[in-house]
Amino acid sequence: MSEMKRILAFFFCLIIGCTSSYSATTSPAAPLRVGIIGLSHDHIGSFLSGGVLVPAGSILNRADVQLVGIVEPDEKLFNLYAQRFHILPSLHYLTIQEMVSHAHPQAALVFTPPSEHRRVVETCAALGVHVLMEKPLALTYADALAIQRAAFKGHIHVLVDYETSWYPSNTEAISLLKQGELGDIVKAVVRDGHSGPKAIGVSPTFLSWLTDPKQDGDGALTDFGCYGPDLMTWIMNGEAPQSVTAVTKRMQPEVYSNVDDEAEIILNYRNAVVIVQASWNWPVSMKQMDMYGRTGYAKTIDSSRLEVRRANEPDAKITVGQPLEAPYDDPLHYLSAVINGEIQEGNSMSSLKTNITVTEILDAAWQSAQKEKTIDFPLAR
Repeated sequence: MSEMKRILAFFFCLIIGCTSSYSATTSPAAPLRVGIIGLSHDHIGSFLSGGVLVPAGSILNRADVQLVGIVEPDEKLFNLYAQRFHILPSLHYLTIQEMVSHAHPQAALVFTPPSEHRRVVETCAALGVHVLMEKPLALTYADALAIQRAAFKGHIHVLVDYETSWYPSNTEAISLLKQGELGDIVKAVVRDGHSGPKAIGVSPTFLSWLTDPKQDGDGALTDFGCYGPDLMTWIMNGEAPQSVTAVTKRMQPEVYSNVDDEAEIILNYRNAVVIVQASWNWPVSMKQMDMYGRTGYAKTIDSSRLEVRRANEPDAKITVGQPLEAPYDDPLHYLSAVINGEIQEGNSMSSLKTNITVTEILDAAWQSAQKEKTIDFPLAR
């Protein structure tokens, strides 16, 4: 291996927080036994069919994962998915305790409203079952800290899945920053949104709790406002902002009568400023990040492409991020590697440590929008 390749490998490990090697051919002796908790989150469809959320493919057709049970109190909802994906009725359970007792999963994949995350983690922790949940970790900082206590007491891993964690463009942009190619970061703008859950045709079950402030917080602020803080906490090596300022608006009150559909969040770091834009009002779907250093910038265009320009270059160049290697290419590869001790979470985008900070930022953003003032950090524990 050349010296430059050694240096790049070193920086990559710093970024994702790894402490040991892992190759694409490494796998546990037996497939990871997983149970699903909840079917009301539409992202479960990607996990069952394969897609951008799970680049390595459907959990129903993988050698490294075995689905052993599904907890879903709504029998009609279970039957809907069972028919669509040819799932055996014997995999259906009504409670977490029942599934764990009979099916013995090592980990649970959680697809419930965020308001249920604390209860689910506390139950799984008491039973010794690791957890991977769809973002965000929790609705309040208090719930996030309770999840942290439960995970510590139960000796389990709690990971949070974001689609953007598996984007080669994001990893490439952060690699450039860590290698000093862009200079010290001074500003970033993170955009995540689409035309709204109703407009894109999410399921009625999903829509019902996405637009319920008790189950999912404040609309676009919760749904899309979490991506930017997650990316930035990763980029900033766990550093929290000094303050948070947020503005929210309800631009489609006839559609979303109980939650806001537009959010602008400013994160004030010691040496950088970050603007997080979250929306249910855009004409197209996008997940993009513009990152400005003192000597260059990198702008992600989509999951793979990015635009890069340095101060001494006349024009920007469009480049493609290198394909990610296991276990950093897929949520289930990552989960398995963490559980089996092949890597450590560190300050990765999925880690509990990172997402405690993300929840603190979201809680502060909600308070800022409600009180119409800047909220200083840290929040009271």
